Amino acid sequence: MNMQVQQLNVKVESKSKDNVFVTLVIAVQFSPIPEKVYESFYRLSNPRNQINSFVFDVVRSSVPKMELDELFLNKQNIASDVEQQLTHLMFDYGFKIRDCLVIDIDPDRSVKIAMNEINANRRLRIAQSEKAEAEKIMSVKKAEADAESKFLSGRGIARQRQAIVEGLQSSVADFTEVSQMSPKDILELLLITQHFDMIEHVGKHVKDSTIFINHNPGSIGVVSEQIKTLLTTSMRR
Repeated sequence: MNMQVQQLNVKVESKSKDNVFVTLVIAVQFSPIPEKVYESFYRLSNPRNQINSFVFDVVRSSVPKMELDELFLNKQNIASDVEQQLTHLMFDYGFKIRDCLVIDIDPDRSVKIAMNEINANRRLRIAQSEKAEAEKIMSVKKAEADAESKFLSGRGIARQRQAIVEGLQSSVADFTEVSQMSPKDILELLLITQHFDMIEHVGKHVKDSTIFINHNPGSIGVVSEQIKTLLTTSMRR
């Protein structure tokens, strides 16, 4: 009688609770009990077939109670059920069950492809959500930066206008002290001077365009009134 530990791989096909056909490979390790050699030799003509039948019975009664995902998580429970049943049954026949292992769980190929696609789509959905959140944060930060830039630009323009007004006031006061001109005449003179400087600056820097300006002597007063009106409107704003 061979007293060595032997291993029998039992391939069982069954259906899970969610109607998925799956093939399990159960490895059963067993050996004769020295004190029960007589039973192990005479009571069973083929111990392997007997173990195979018991494994089929236990697996096909356990697997239909679980869904496919549970089956992968609870394979140790299946192995324990098989080991308990076989230990009790095979002891009377003179065999000791050393261990039971679920060494393979193989669903149908189409099911595996579907599961992989589900997982891939879930990860893609998470990736798209993270990407959208990142774009949202970038848009918000960009809007905040733009608002801050406009705010600072507005403060700069306001300070510039304030400086212009203060400069004009100082110039008018200085001219009034040294000349007999009225503040109104002095202000008009300063504005016209600034207007001429602007025309000179445009003429130097505009190379590829032609600008027509109504600039006859009679229009000087009109230009002055327009500048004063524009400046007054800007200061009110």
